[in-house]
Amino acid sequence: MRETYAHTAVLDLTGDERAPGGAITVALCGAYDHEPPCPLAAHQTAAVRDGDELRLRVLFAAEPADEARVRAGIDGALAAGELTGPDGVVTHWRLLRSGPAGIAADDAAHAERLRSS
Repeated sequence: MRETYAHTAVLDLTGDERAPGGAITVALCGAYDHEPPCPLAAHQTAAVRDGDELRLRVLFAAEPADEARVRAGIDGALAAGELTGPDGVVTHWRLLRSGPAGIAADDAAHAERLRSS
């Protein structure tokens, strides 16, 4: 049975704020666009700009045995530091920190949807 998890990261990014989420999707699903469900982990990435930093919060649902693999995929995608978008534009960033986070109370409904997908 899938469980839900949270992962946060902070990036130094000046370009397209959607690019790191796209990189995570490509790492976990193999492509930007794919038929549901996500093959490894249903996930959602939220990004909030804070000055020069971009704060990411990734909620994902996966089998407990796959948690470390999903987190490694997220970290690998972010550590790569760039993504060529579907429009051919390359966005660069620098990963400042990344790691597990708790599921917040206001994440509960969304976490349940991910677990059920």
